Amino acid sequence: MTTTTSTARHARVDSALGELTLVADGDALTGVYFERHWYPPEENAIGPLVDAAADPLFAEAAAQLTDYLAGERTAFTVPVATHGDPFQERVWALLRDIPYGTTTTYGDLAEQLGGRSLAQVVGRAVGRNPLSIVIACHRVVGKDGGLTGYAGGLERKRRLLDLEQPSPAEAGRLF
Repeated sequence: MTTTTSTARHARVDSALGELTLVADGDALTGVYFERHWYPPEENAIGPLVDAAADPLFAEAAAQLTDYLAGERTAFTVPVATHGDPFQERVWALLRDIPYGTTTTYGDLAEQLGGRSLAQVVGRAVGRNPLSIVIACHRVVGKDGGLTGYAGGLERKRRLLDLEQPSPAEAGRLF
């Protein structure tokens, strides 16, 4: 009989978008969840609560999130791991390829995966992204460019998009 030892753990950190729950397993970050997240992890799946400052992975993730939310970082280098079904993994791989400061639509992602008829399934997979902010699901918008669902709430989605594409006035540009 083989036994495995779980190395799952979690930490809570403050951020410019409110408290975040970071989840890790081994040397990889496996979750970033907002307060009142649509699909929070089950408590029995995230291991014990640890001090983020005392855990090198959480300390690095928290520092990168702080830098990103301050507009001082455009990409994350903290190691991550996801454990979705094959379709979710394909969707999340596409999310990783959306450049900072740009957006795409659920339909465009669906087209890349086989056809626009998959848009709703793509939307469900985007909504189940376990690594909010780090895997930038906030860069997916409706076909008319409007904000649509976001597991962390539309106000947070708006703030993340504004951070990446500030209006000319907010960016200090005259035009």
